[in-house]
Parts: sequence; C-alpha cells; structure tokens
Amino acid sequence: MTATEFSTRLEDPEEESVGTQGRGRRTTTTMLRLPFGLILSALVVLVVLAWAVLPSLFVTENPLLGDPDIRLSPPNAHHWFGTDHLGRDIFSRVVQGAGASLGTTAIAVLMSFVTGTFLGLVAGTAGRVVDTVLMRIVDVLQSVPSLLLSLAVVASLGSGPVNIAVAVAVASVPSFARLMRGEVLRWRNSLFIEAATMSGIRTPEILLRHVLPHAIGPVGALAAIEFGAAVLAISALSFLGFGTQPPDPEWGFLISEGRDYLASSWWMTVIPGLVIAGVVVSVNRIAHALQTERRPS
Repeated sequence: MTATEFSTRLEDPEEESVGTQGRGRRTTTTMLRLPFGLILSALVVLVVLAWAVLPSLFVTENPLLGDPDIRLSPPNAHHWFGTDHLGRDIFSRVVQGAGASLGTTAIAVLMSFVTGTFLGLVAGTAGRVVDTVLMRIVDVLQSVPSLLLSLAVVASLGSGPVNIAVAVAVASVPSFARLMRGEVLRWRNSLFIEAATMSGIRTPEILLRHVLPHAIGPVGALAAIEFGAAVLAISALSFLGFGTQPPDPEWGFLISEGRDYLASSWWMTVIPGLVIAGVVVSVNRIAHALQTERRPS
C-alpha cells in the first residue's frame, strides 16, 4: 500500500467499513458452504462436551440412586434412555459418565501428544544413532496391537482412570513420534532453517521457533483422530473393568452393566454404545476436515 492509498484510507473510513463488511459476508458464506455432516458432527461434539463440563444443566435425576418400581423401564417421556436393572435413569448416567470418559481420553491424548512430539523432534535432529535407537523402540511398540499393548500396561499398573489413560497413551505414542519425525525431516533442510543456522541461532531455538510451528499442524490433526480412537480404547478397557469403579458411571462400564440384560432390555447396552459411536464418528469427521483443509490443492 502506497502512502497516497494509506492517506486515502484514513480520510475515507467508509471504505474500511465496506471492507470489514465484505470480510464478514465472506465468513458467513464460508460457514454456509460447510457440509451438513460436518456441522452435525460439530454439534454432537459440542453437546457431549457440555455434558462433560456442566452435567447438572442436562439431568434432573440422581445417576447413583434408583427406584425399584421403575427398574428396566424402556425409553419414555420421563426417562429418555430408559432405566437400568436398579431403576437408575440411564440418560443421567450417560451424561454424568461423559466427564469421566472424555476426561480420561483427554489425559491420554495429551500425554501421547507431548511424548510423541518430543521423541519425534529428538529423532529428527539428534543424529543417526539416536534416530535409529528411538525408531526401533517405536517399531517395537507399533508392532503390538494397540489394545493388547494397553491391556498389558494397565494390567501391570492396576485399574483406575489415570492408569488406563497412561496405557492408552503408551499405545498412541508411536503414531505421534513417527509423524513428527517425518515433519522435522521435511522442514529441516528448508532455506529458512539453513539461514537461521548460518545466522548463529542455536539448534533448540530453531526447533522451537521455526520447525515446530510448521510441523505441529499435521500432528494436531492426528491428535483429533487419536481422540476418537482413545474414546474406543478407554471404553473397551472400562468394559473389562479397568476403568472407573462402580457405582460411578462411565460409558464402557454402562455397556458392561447392560450385557446381561441385552435380550430383554436392549437400551441398557445399545444406547450408551450409540453415544460412543456418535462421538467417535463425529470426531473423525472433524479430523478428516482438518486434514483436507491442510492438504495442498
């Protein structure tokens, strides 16, 4: 922008206002062009997050107290998801269990994200020997099925939300480490990195200020995918009895409670399972959109 154009812009604020309105219209148009499935997925995720953060806004029944007179009631106007074998409202238990399930999932993804990112940075910059050792460790971890590895870890640590979060995180670290290493190797030989090196900037500062900001985008998209996978893994471990202990509700444990009543009271198992499936599909849909957005055209 020349000095004349800049002074004209200052003298004519209406032009600036028109430009701002144009940007607002473009943002609204972009929102309207979003696929319906993506919007629906975002709404599902927002609702479930609201369940986890403010469950009292959505439930009126105590999820821990039951009424024997209404035990095994099917879904109805008063109990949207029905009641369980002790007369407890399943909708209240699903909403209350969102905090435990998503909280444990968030801890697992955060631990695997931080650990995998650090290992990938080190492997991509520390030299061939360190790279080889770290990648062979990652290969060993990745050669074991993730659920089996999580089971082995949680069996050695014991049950509990924190322990299953650690177990799921250990199984997810290889994916983050490999992707971060690949991104570091991709950007390490760029011209701006060579210029920063020649100017005397230290390697740790180059990694944090120049390499990491460029490499973190794909890793963030992977974190969204791993979040959905972690929901499934934690629910599976809770189903097996390693997660939150009764009477506190958790999605995997709710399915485990209802398996003995599947033939007569299907809602005890099917509805919590549909909630898990809806969350996983919605998160994966959003993660796919993030990857598509970052993919060069």
